[in-house]
Amino acid sequence: MAAKDELGRRGEQWAVTYLEKHGLRIIERNWRCSYGEIDVIADDDGEFVFVEVKTRSSVAFGHPLQAVTAAKLARMRRLAAAWCAENPGSHHRVRLDVVAIVVGGPATITIDHLVRVF
Repeated sequence: MAAKDELGRRGEQWAVTYLEKHGLRIIERNWRCSYGEIDVIADDDGEFVFVEVKTRSSVAFGHPLQAVTAAKLARMRRLAAAWCAENPGSHHRVRLDVVAIVVGGPATITIDHLVRVF
């Protein structure tokens, strides 16, 4: 596995741990369809949360939040709608979040959680 892929996998695990610690219940990870992939799907007290996780080893080339463009948010909306269509039920409360992780060293991890980015 490439170092970048391994960092992304670890970042998703850190994000899941963070979200669970803050009261969210993880429903699914790495859900895929023809539009792409949702990193994490969680339940926050009846609200479905679709989470994009961005992990970087430094901010030398920008903060991970800078990688979340308008096009990425539009794709997240399509993915969330596809998941809701595939999983019938009450989906009247839905939100999109982004978790940005910067690994500054072996013992330094910074997590920023943006709620309701769109």
